[in-house]
Amino acid sequence: MSALTLVSLQPGLDGVSDLSADALDYGRAALSENTMRAYRGDWHEFQVWCADRQRPHLPALPATVANYASALACAGKKVPTISRKLAAIRFFHRGAGVDNPTDNAGVAAILKGIRRTVGTKALQKAPATVDVIHALMARIDVGTLQGKRDRALLLLGFAGAFRRSELVAITVEDLTFSQEGVDVFLPKSKTDQEAKGQSVAVFNGKALKPADRLAEWLQAASVTSGPVFRRINRGDHLTDEPLSPQSVALLVKKYAEAAGLDFDKLSGHSLRAGFVTSAAENRASISRIMEVTRHRDPRTVETYVRRADRFKDHAGDGFL
Repeated sequence: MSALTLVSLQPGLDGVSDLSADALDYGRAALSENTMRAYRGDWHEFQVWCADRQRPHLPALPATVANYASALACAGKKVPTISRKLAAIRFFHRGAGVDNPTDNAGVAAILKGIRRTVGTKALQKAPATVDVIHALMARIDVGTLQGKRDRALLLLGFAGAFRRSELVAITVEDLTFSQEGVDVFLPKSKTDQEAKGQSVAVFNGKALKPADRLAEWLQAASVTSGPVFRRINRGDHLTDEPLSPQSVALLVKKYAEAAGLDFDKLSGHSLRAGFVTSAAENRASISRIMEVTRHRDPRTVETYVRRADRFKDHAGDGFL
């Protein structure tokens, strides 16, 4: 039995399982927590949509899925979102051992038509390049505990090209400081689903000094173990509760707005994208960038490099 089947054979999904709780837990671990959360939400939406129209959801008819995809497109959903929602339908159908309606040629044709009509370009958030980071730093009140935390978080997120979920999951035990910077050990990440562990070398540098700022935060907060980045209540009182991934995006937007930047175009991912873009502008090689970002496919990094180099050695240079 595949891990996919293990995940879905549980009460509430029209399946009956004789698997133990431990076996189901291992099955659920086949996909990342974020992916499973998204799939469950998408699956629930599909169930509600089918119930409102008195149509079966498991197994669903190909026509039902085709109409659902069309309804999503008419509601203004982007192609990547529609594709993910269909992936959730595919996931739970395969897990239940029933025919997968998304494999139907008619559904594929509808989706192709949506791609041609709506377009497939995903909305790209702006990268928080080194200039943006300096602008954010200028708006942080480092005289408060919260300010020291926010400065350390944004600098570490940028310098280590961390994903939001990775950043808030870092513990003191994951850190190894040195004269050059700090090594951050990630027990598990998006590109390391089997939890082999990855280490990210965060260079301290001469200007931003993310390792020094991180050490200053830990000392000021007297954090010696457990989560590095924690919630702070009113009155600048530190709690033991770690920040959520969403908090990273909110902090980026908060200081971007204070700096007079277009905060709607920035997100938590902007820190990671900003490092790649800044490194590309600084002529770092793709392989060296990937050592920090841990991208598995160089083509992803090449996208940032081309964007950073689009005006360098331009074909029109010399006559325009």
